[in-house]
Amino acid sequence: MTTIIIEDEKPSARRLQRMLNTLGLKAETMLHSVEESIHWFQNNTHPDLIFLDIQLSDGLSFEIFESIDIQSAVIFTTAYDEYALQAFKLNSIDYLLKPIDDEDLEKAVNKYKSRVPQKQHVTLDFNDIKKLLVNPIEREYKKRFSVKVGQHLKLINIDDIECFYSENKGTYLHTTEGRNYLLDTTLEQLTEELEPQQFFRINRKFFVNINAIKDMVSYTNSRLQIKLNSFHEQEVIVARERVKDFKAWLE
Repeated sequence: MTTIIIEDEKPSARRLQRMLNTLGLKAETMLHSVEESIHWFQNNTHPDLIFLDIQLSDGLSFEIFESIDIQSAVIFTTAYDEYALQAFKLNSIDYLLKPIDDEDLEKAVNKYKSRVPQKQHVTLDFNDIKKLLVNPIEREYKKRFSVKVGQHLKLINIDDIECFYSENKGTYLHTTEGRNYLLDTTLEQLTEELEPQQFFRINRKFFVNINAIKDMVSYTNSRLQIKLNSFHEQEVIVARERVKDFKAWLE
């Protein structure tokens, strides 16, 4: 299990590192600011578990999630309790208040272990996964979605959907006709429901339909900007850490 610590107070970071060592966890990487953390995540394999302080030297650690699509589990370690609700909207396992107690830390780690099967990690790139899917187990993906229009329900076929996106805590689909509809689901749930050869999650806020892509252009920080046929509400950007897999998905 790979673990890192993000904490701006170096003595606190070292203390937490020692506490984790007693639990059999090695946190060899310690980061101390929002900027440093974003740069690290852009250039390294994301860990299984992050111990994350909220108030860092150059801002709130929530800013990291706004720039990077982080899938790691998170245990927050902070001296402030007013951020608890915002924290649990992320990949939060627990929210520990400083000074951190040995028993509370152990409970938080055990909570993580109980939720995530402990197994040997095998790193596969996207092409490896495609090879494994040559003869996939037969699986049914969603072929249509029902949306509410006034007092009526409308069925929308999957091929008529250009993208799914999240905005203002809601999840929407956008059709080839240029219409947006609110869904009673989340992007995480859609991950299990969408045909992976047709839809790709380009960042934490967007799934795009391969058949709806009109153009792709280079964007800042080694990212890609996607132009869809009829979606113009906001920029559609492939996150830097997903560009390689996105290009493989297109082939």
